[in-house]
This record gives sequence, C-alpha cells and structure tokens, in this order.
Amino acid sequence: MIVLFGLAGSGKSLQGEILANKYGWRWMSIGQLLRDCNDPVMNETMKRGELVPDEFVVKLMHGEMMKEAEAGRNAILDGYPRDKWQADWIVENGDDKYIDGAIIFDVSREELLHRLELRGRVDDTRESIERRWAIIEQNIYSMIERLEGAGVKIAHVDGEGAIEEVTQRLENILRGWGTINTQDKQGE
Repeated sequence: MIVLFGLAGSGKSLQGEILANKYGWRWMSIGQLLRDCNDPVMNETMKRGELVPDEFVVKLMHGEMMKEAEAGRNAILDGYPRDKWQADWIVENGDDKYIDGAIIFDVSREELLHRLELRGRVDDTRESIERRWAIIEQNIYSMIERLEGAGVKIAHVDGEGAIEEVTQRLENILRGWGTINTQDKQGE
C-alpha cells in the first residue's frame, strides 16, 4: 500500500485515483470512507465541520487495509494518516508492515495558490490556506519521521508539470520500490 502526502492543491488525490485506476488498486480516501460509512454520529460530526475522532478513523482504516491485504490487493491511502497520533497507531499496531512506502508531493507555494484559486472554493482565502498549510506541513513531517523510523520507505515527487509527467515520476518511484514493474499494464 502506498501513502500519499501533500498540501491542498498538490494533486495527490488526482494522482492517487490515476494510479488506482491504471493498476487496478483501491483508492482509499479517508474522506470518502467516512462519508460512506453511514455512522450517524460521525455524519453529524462532519456536518458540524469537526474532525472525526482519531480512534474511529484508525479502526475504519485498519479494517479496510486488512480487507485489501487479505485479498492480496494494493491500495493508495489518501488522507491517512492525518496526524502523528494516527502514524503512531499504525506503527504500534503493525499496520506499517502493509505499507510499501510514502510519497510526499512537492509543489511550490505559487503553484499551489494558483491551483486553489482555480478550484474556487469560498473558504480558500490566502490566509486560511496559509494556516492550513502550516498545520499540514507540521503534521506531514512528524508522520514521515515516525513512519521512516519504523522502516517505511519515503520519497519526494515533483508535483508540478503536466498530469502525465507527474504520473510518470510516481511510477518511476514505485518501480524503484518494486511495487510495480515494467510488465505492469493499465487495468491489471
């Protein structure tokens, strides 16, 4: 399984979906899984704009990761772990052994702002974006440190350029890790 990390606008979700579709893997977005879980308490929590408790998130993701591992399928983990507590849980409960590696999307501030402006969300003011970035960056580095300390491979990818170019860079990393090989074709 591959973990994707990146700031809002980095393209990690788009690239995760591309890889999942191309190789027949499962794209596991924590946001989508939470929306689909139909837990009334969690749905109400999300409606209020609050974060779902870490304990609920790790149990949900653990169950989904086990389903994929038992079926011998690969998956892209998008939005998980979201903080150091969750990264600690992954390592302390052995889920790190299912993770091939984590990839961090590197995109310049200017490009991220441009992409977010194009997205056009009302809550995407420069100030709110900068605040979110600061929190996310701090979380990413503490999670990476924890996962890397447990032996999970870490790589950076240049997330700028054409979508196809970024996909190619990701595939090169995954080939280097042995996650995909040159015989892997679309849809397999």
